[in-house]
Amino acid sequence: MFKQILSKLPRKSSSSSKGGSSEHHGASSGKTRGGVKTNDLATKSVGSASVSQPHHGNINNNRAQLPFGVNENQNPNRSLNFTSYEALPAFRDVPNSEKQALFINKLKMCSIVFDFADATKNIKEKEIKRQTLVELVDYVTSANVKFSESVIQQVVKTVSANIFRTLSPQPRENKPIDGVELEEEEPSMDPAWPHLQIVYELFLRFVASPELDAKLAKRFIDQAFVLRLLDLFDSEDPREREYLKMTLHRIYGKFMAHRPFIRKAINNLFFNFIFETEKCNGIAEFLEILGSIINGFALPLKEEHKLFLVRVLIPLHKPKCLAMYHQQLSYCITQFVEKDCKLADTIIRGLLKYWPITNSSKEVMFLSELEEVLEATQQPEFQRCMMPLFRRIAHCLNSPHFQVAERALFLWNNDHIVNLIKQNCKVILPIIFPALERNTRTHWNQAVHSLTLNVLKIFNDLDPDISKECLQKFEENESKKDEIKEDREATWRRLEELAIKRAANSETMLIGKVSPIRKSAG
Repeated sequence: MFKQILSKLPRKSSSSSKGGSSEHHGASSGKTRGGVKTNDLATKSVGSASVSQPHHGNINNNRAQLPFGVNENQNPNRSLNFTSYEALPAFRDVPNSEKQALFINKLKMCSIVFDFADATKNIKEKEIKRQTLVELVDYVTSANVKFSESVIQQVVKTVSANIFRTLSPQPRENKPIDGVELEEEEPSMDPAWPHLQIVYELFLRFVASPELDAKLAKRFIDQAFVLRLLDLFDSEDPREREYLKMTLHRIYGKFMAHRPFIRKAINNLFFNFIFETEKCNGIAEFLEILGSIINGFALPLKEEHKLFLVRVLIPLHKPKCLAMYHQQLSYCITQFVEKDCKLADTIIRGLLKYWPITNSSKEVMFLSELEEVLEATQQPEFQRCMMPLFRRIAHCLNSPHFQVAERALFLWNNDHIVNLIKQNCKVILPIIFPALERNTRTHWNQAVHSLTLNVLKIFNDLDPDISKECLQKFEENESKKDEIKEDREATWRRLEELAIKRAANSETMLIGKVSPIRKSAG
């Protein structure tokens, strides 16, 4: 009878029993370790935050929503549920045995990316994340234990979630025109920089840390990661490009297995810039990195490195925006000459190939770089290229743009270059003497006129006989100018008469062919 009565009593539902058991499990797991409850870390972390689940309503409501304003597309932990974004305990409040777990939880927390387009959104959460990132930087800097595989993996995930994004370049309506210097546009500053800067600092110190095992880390900092990092060099924000430069340099230094790949990937970006788009914001930063790499090349230079000079560095003089990166490019070129002086001839002929004819500002830059190259050039290489070189310099001496003429004349202020010229005076002076003499007679700028007289004095003191011969030849050519002009005009008249006769003959032949057709048609 008792069994029949008990069987009629209402029983607890299976869902309530499961809830009770889970509550009991949660209570039992809240033991104190080192003064901090383990479930305190769990409830405050992003990955295992406590979520209140209602008993009624749509099942989709059981999943907690991201804080308002969080960019869900960039959130790698979007499958994790949380209702609040609270700060985790400080590292000093946790025993050493718990610090690595706390470090990973803080990294997961910082994987959430907030929207900085509206400064009024998530002010509290953004400040919590900023403070957490600063704590992570301090932890990495003071780390004295090797980073585990799980830590490396989570660092890369967190950094990737924050820095890898679609760059939105500024609209550029004004296109550069040869010979016209446009006003420089102000760079676009990323509003998310308060967080991005600390993320970059965290990753930079992480890569530079002696506690990072490169063999273990290269599984996560792999070629795909490096390629995405290189794409970020097109950022409009110069502060970000500066951090990217330092970070890539550290990766190149630490991960020797990635070095050939990084060089090849940068080469491909250069090819795309030179021959297709002529648009990339990070060329100067790439060249700064390469300048340091070239400085470390072993001698004798490999054929791969010489090809890089010929196929990449020399053609980089071609784009119109050379001024943006010329200083870094000139340094790389000079490094090659200092490494192997035999490359001077190749470099000088390359500069002559891309020499600007109508762009005076680029011409001044080329002359400055030419002086640096000549300063490291030895006599045999100089003799191979001196004739085409000084033909070009003669054109520069007669340039109506005073800065071009002045910069060309400044070459004679360099003692090494003057010594090279003196040893080959008999070849060089006949090439440039007419240009120098014209400057003394007709150039409008007084500074150019004075500098030209100084250069002529150097040659007169060096070899008066050659100077007199060149002057006599110049006078003869000047006196023959009228005769040459008359001959030229007579030649043109003959050509015009010949053209008229040929046109008349062809017209007569055409009429002769057409007239029989007309008669037959009649």
